Amino acid sequence: MTLDFIKWTTNQPVLTEAKEEGKLVQEKLKYAKGDLDPCVSEDTINYHYGKLARAYVDRYNAGEGDPDFNAAGAQLHNILFAQYQIPKSSNQPVGISSEFISEHFGDFDKFKEEFLKVAMGIQGSGWAYLAKNGSIKTIKNHQTRSDIVLLIDWWEHAWALDYQSAKDKYLENQWKIIDWSVINDRLHGG
Repeated sequence: MTLDFIKWTTNQPVLTEAKEEGKLVQEKLKYAKGDLDPCVSEDTINYHYGKLARAYVDRYNAGEGDPDFNAAGAQLHNILFAQYQIPKSSNQPVGISSEFISEHFGDFDKFKEEFLKVAMGIQGSGWAYLAKNGSIKTIKNHQTRSDIVLLIDWWEHAWALDYQSAKDKYLENQWKIIDWSVINDRLHGG
């Protein structure tokens, strides 16, 4: 299996091979595990990043389970955790991301409304994301995608510890921790 299909096309790879050929690496967090609180608690980061996301990399590297599922799980989580920053109450898209959202949705509030509608339409678990073509798409289970600009994890482990069943509140708080410079880099990358 080649990993070329899951490398990001910008200067920020989201899934890289380890020095040992064919091995995956979990990307390091650029913030401390407690820095996303109150949007995402340290307990959730420890569980989500430290155990679940790590397990996709470990299972892939050990040759356990479905390699495509594990590689996709690793890719999606590396994309997700790379786009986070310390919370900002008035966090808004800037630069190319602001222009992109305005072009496709009118404004940030309309984008957030549409994103919530699509995400809440997911039955069970999955992912919702803004695609490079300006549409909001979903991913069932784990599947690789090359068109992700912004990604939200809609699996229970991403929100249940902190939000119980209030998925709308979880999504509202995700907007406070998106690092728009990362989203800008993804948009510049193609």
